Order: sequence, then C-alpha cells, then structure tokens
Amino acid sequence: MRKSDMQAIAAILVTLMVGAAVAWAGSQGGVRVGGVPLFALCALLAFAVQWLVFVHAWFAQTEHYFDLTGSLTYLALVVMAYLLADIGDTRSLILAALVGVWALRLGSFLFVRVKQDGSDGRFDAIKPRFWRFLMTWTLQGLWVFLTLSAALAAMTSGAPGPLEPLALAGVLVFAAGFVIEVVADRQKRSFRTDPAHAGRFISHGLWSWSRHPNYFGEITLWIGIFMIAAPALVGWQWVTIASPLFVIFLLTKVSGIPMLEERGMKRWGEDPEYRAYLARTSVLIPLPPKRGA
Repeated sequence: MRKSDMQAIAAILVTLMVGAAVAWAGSQGGVRVGGVPLFALCALLAFAVQWLVFVHAWFAQTEHYFDLTGSLTYLALVVMAYLLADIGDTRSLILAALVGVWALRLGSFLFVRVKQDGSDGRFDAIKPRFWRFLMTWTLQGLWVFLTLSAALAAMTSGAPGPLEPLALAGVLVFAAGFVIEVVADRQKRSFRTDPAHAGRFISHGLWSWSRHPNYFGEITLWIGIFMIAAPALVGWQWVTIASPLFVIFLLTKVSGIPMLEERGMKRWGEDPEYRAYLARTSVLIPLPPKRGA
C-alpha cells in the first residue's frame, strides 16, 4: 500500500475520532430517541450520507454530486433534529430555516457550476485513488457535522426558551454574511462566464474590497448561527464553539484561501496588474482599496 493511501486511512480514522468526541460532548443533556442521543444520531447520519453517495461517485468516477451531497446533508440534519427533538421553539425553527435557505442556495449554485464547467479540478488527482477519494467524502461529513454542531446542540438541547438579544443579533449577522456571499458568488460567476474576461481575474464589485468576499460571507453567517445557538448551550455542549472556529480555520488556513492564493500566483503572478491588485486589496475582510498600491 502506498504511503499516500496510509496517510489517507489515518486521516479518515482521525476524522472519525474527532466526530465521535464532538458527538459525545454535544449529546450531554440533550434529547434522546430510543435511548440514543439525537445529537449523536445526527453525527452518524452526516457520515452515512457521504459514504452512501461515495459508492456511486467511486464507480462513476465523478465529483459532480460532492457539493450537492454536502448541502443536502445540512438539510437532512436540521430537518431530523427539528422533527425528532419535537421542541418546536422559535430558536430551533429559525436555525432550521436559516441553515435550510443557505444550504439550498449554495448547493444548487455549486452543482450548476460544476455541471457547466464539466469538472472540478480539485478532484483530478484524487478520484482514481480509493482511499484518498473516500477520505475527501469522510472529511465532508465532518465538515457538515462540525459547522452545524452548535445549531444541532441548541435544537436538541431539550430546553426551549425565548430568544435573547444575542440570538436576535445573530440573525442580523447571518443575514449580512448571507447577502455578502450571494452577491460575491454572483459577481464572480458573471465575470467568469463573460468571454471578454477569459483568463483574467476579477477585481471589481465586492472583489475590489476583498480577494475572498465569499469566504468572508461564509464565516460571518456561521458566526451568526453560533450567536443564535449559544444561549441554549450548557456544559459540554460548549464544545460546539468549534462550529465557527472550524469554518474560520479551514477557509483561512487549509482548503480555502491558501489554495486559491497559490493558484492565483501560478496563473497571474507575473502580471503587474495582478500584483497591484494583491497589494491594494484586503485578503479577507472587505476594506476600501489601499491608495497608491
């Protein structure tokens, strides 16, 4: 077995252990279904859905349903948590609705994009390798579960209560992040589909204030979700603060910004206009462009 395959297997095991640890912590004091913590059942479903679709993806050697599967898993988890917890409080309803709107929008957007583009270059070297491909789907299961963990813990806490000022502020924070992400995605998609911009980089609209405004929107909306959920968390459930922290870490240090920044330098690193764009534009947080840069 190749070293890379061994590393992939190790990553899968670590991913499952992290998921199990968070599932245990978030289940403390929560609703149980048939004697099993509902929060833990949500964790199990998050991974099970990925593995089920992976079977088709492996034999068909396609990544077309990867992002769509992730989005549908978000929907499945919040629906499962809301219905089986049977609390029916306003906080749970708001959390389920906000996550649902976000997942439907992003999932459909990414699915249409990969269909139009024909493929996702991130998977070219991964698809032919069973363990690496499985690792990617397993990591997505953890991604879904961890980012949604605070919302799920609040929805399955079994302790409904009125919305606090922090939760109401969280709705506004979510709305701001959602709008920023939608606008940024649409601006970039419109730019990329215009033949006049073939081979160029986008530097107008929100992209003139941030090199990754869509990621800023994504981070912001998950902070909003945590703000809504936080007042309902108790004891070990506070481990789910990993929700926004995980999103921030992944997008700024692992698979988001670092990957795209490296790709940008390879494509336009020798272009003076691109280097000027880098010099005047904030990496993440939208800020007015630096003058004279």
